[in-house]
This record gives sequence, C-alpha cells and structure tokens, in this order.
Amino acid sequence: MARQKKLAIEQVLRPLSAQIVGSYSKPGWLIRKDKAFRFGAEPWRPDAEVLNEARADAARLAIYEQERADLDIVTDGEAQRAAYDRYFYARIGGVDVAHLADRPSKPKPASGNGSLEEDRAAELDWIQSNLPRITAPLTWKEPLSLNELQFLKRHTAKPAKVTIVGPVTAYDKMSDEYYNNPESGIAALARVVNQELRALDREGADIIQIDEPRFHTHAEFALQYGLEALEIATEGLRAPIVVHVCYGYAYYAGKKSTSDAYADVLSYLASSDRVAAISLEYEQPNHQPDLLRACGDKHVVLGLLNLGTHEVETPDHIASRLKDALEVVPMQRLHACSDCGMWHLPRTIAFAKIKALAEGARMVRQELRG
Repeated sequence: MARQKKLAIEQVLRPLSAQIVGSYSKPGWLIRKDKAFRFGAEPWRPDAEVLNEARADAARLAIYEQERADLDIVTDGEAQRAAYDRYFYARIGGVDVAHLADRPSKPKPASGNGSLEEDRAAELDWIQSNLPRITAPLTWKEPLSLNELQFLKRHTAKPAKVTIVGPVTAYDKMSDEYYNNPESGIAALARVVNQELRALDREGADIIQIDEPRFHTHAEFALQYGLEALEIATEGLRAPIVVHVCYGYAYYAGKKSTSDAYADVLSYLASSDRVAAISLEYEQPNHQPDLLRACGDKHVVLGLLNLGTHEVETPDHIASRLKDALEVVPMQRLHACSDCGMWHLPRTIAFAKIKALAEGARMVRQELRG
C-alpha cells in the first residue's frame, strides 16, 4: 500500500531539537575500535554464537542513553554495524568484499610503530587502499538495515532516525571493475540505496539521513555526480531527507582546519529540492555563523560537539553557539547535533556530551519563549 504524501520536516523536528548524527559510543566489550572498518568477524569481540545478542544489548544501551539525555530524535546508535558504510557493501549484490582491490603503494601498517594518532592514520590509509570490488551488476537482494529500524521503534516512542551511506561516498570507496564508469556505477548504487530507503520508509522511519562525507572530502567528484545520485536515491520517499556532510571521523583527525570548499558543498546541497535538512560539522573546525548562509532555506542540523577531544562541552557553550547561529538561521530551522559519529568515544564522555547538547538546546528554547 502506498504511503501518504511527503512528510514535512517540521512535522518531525521541533525548533531547536537535539539529536546525534547516527552512531553512539560502542562498548569496548563489543568492538575492537582499531579494526572497526575491517570486514568479517575481525571487528567484533563477542563469539559468533552470542554476537547478535551483544549487538542488540549495545543498541538498547544507546537508545536508553539518548532518551536519558533527553534528545528529541533517537537512533539505534548504529550499534549493530561495525562501521557506518562497510556494513552495507558486504550485503549488496555484485560487491566482492572477500578479495579486496590491492593497492600495494600503501602497505598494511604494523601496529605500535608510532603514536596512537599515527597508527590510526596508517590504518585508515590501509583501509582506503584496500577497497571492496564491484565485479557484477549491483543489486539490492533484501533489506539491509530494516531490522535495525524495527528494533529501534520497538524500544522508543520518540521519532526514529535511520542512517545509510550515500551512493557517491559508497562508490568512491569501492574499486569499480564492472561499470568502469562513475556515472553508471553511482547511478546503480543510487538505485540500490533507493530500494533500501523505500523499505525503511514503508516501515515508518521518521527521518532518513544519507551520509555523504565524500561530498566534502572529494568535492569535485561529488559536484559532478552528487545531485543526480540524490534524485535517484530519494525517489518516492515520504520521510524527510537529511544529508550529512562532514570532515571525517575525529578518531583519525584530532585537529581540523576550516575548508574553503565546505561552503560550496553546502550551497550545492541547498539547491536540491529533495534535501530537507543539511547536517554539518561545525564545532571541531570552529566554523562561524556566516558559513550557515550557504545552507539557504534548508533546516540546519548543526554539529556542536567536538568529538576530537574528551573535554565535555558545557550547556552554556552549546547555548551560546546556537544563539550565534540564530543570527543567520531562524529557530524553526535550527537544530543541535554532534559533529559526526560518536562510536569511538568512551561512553561516559559520550553521554556527558549529549546531555550537555540537549540541555543547551533546552536553555535557548526557554529563553526564546520568555
């Protein structure tokens, strides 16, 4: 049965709502964080016979802590995925994750040869140099994350947000040995994403977030193919669409400098009538409100938690940054969020941060009501 007409984002997000991008702190008993982007069993600590139960328990914990912090929108913390993107590649028809594309110019790093940051950067280089291979027509065989949404909706009464890697980012992280053409390969991936999103939409996702970090980190590539891919990926959906664009995980970059290309990417996304909201990284690069003009009339999901530090933001700091942003974005279209995924943070730090986020947003709402 067809769903009703498209849901306006204002029906889901109240002014100055608070949420996280997607992933929440993943317990140390669940995952080896230094191997999170590997395929197969390597990232997971629990034995195979108890792994599903452990992942479900971690998702329950993530949902509970978001609710306890009083966030307005809830995810499952992406606790049942090792990584936000490679989870999907292994389940798409036509993708080989058993025999990764070999780029010997970047050898597998030996652990312990440098500082923690150097080891993390070396591991990321290796991951990005050993890519899943597109070896046949890309197909959607069955729902990839429907069970995650169903689990989330069983465990919260709050609006549910689902996240999925976008087709441009997915293609840029694969070796295309079948289409040998970015336009065709990205379009094929977009059709797979669309089938997945339609399944999530039918199940009642309140917000659908498409993660497209490559829109920023490979901007020229994204500017060539991105909007057409979004058109295909979001065709026929009722739930409002948020596109998340960031600088990359703070786990691999403790310091970030502002990028001149970022505003161009935000303007590019703002030109799409399929995009209801833009989720952007703001706090760690220390962006200022003028950047937000690039978002046009879209809702702005503003990253206000620096995930490159264990220092916890105060509610006053969150409130101050929101009030500065209100100089550009009206409160009806402004929302507080984390900069990016929180999977790598210790849970005590992650919870303190999201609690401050919710409290800071509440302070501004109350002040504006007064």
